[in-house]
Amino acid sequence: MFMKKIVLSLLGCCLAFQMQAAELTWTTSLPEASAKAKKENKLILLNFTGSDWCVWCKKLDADVFSKKEFVDYAAKNLVLVELDFPAAKKLPADLATANNALKDKYSIEGYPTLIALKPDNTVVWKQVGYLEGGPKIVIGKLDAARKK
Repeated sequence: MFMKKIVLSLLGCCLAFQMQAAELTWTTSLPEASAKAKKENKLILLNFTGSDWCVWCKKLDADVFSKKEFVDYAAKNLVLVELDFPAAKKLPADLATANNALKDKYSIEGYPTLIALKPDNTVVWKQVGYLEGGPKIVIGKLDAARKK
């Protein structure tokens, strides 16, 4: 009985660790992301989202960003930038201003919009709207963009 409790506790710890490991780290600063991408030779992935109102943004998060396959890929190949345009949540004024400037710069017309940039901020891929197919499809598009 005691051994069973130990094994179950260890399994619980392992699952908790895996769940923590499966989280992405998003920045909100393109200049910081660009510096990191140059240093690590990674693509920058901009995610223009309406996190608290956009159904397709939430679906993208659930179907792609939260999957281990994408998390592992992102850790090795991407610097992630979230550019949020929430309806209910209030962003700090400087962040809202920066997000709006990037929205204008990249001519964002719908949510979600994903844009992949080289470390020098050259656009190599843009996807407006939800992309069917889960992590495998998004990773394929990003791998093709990396070769440009």
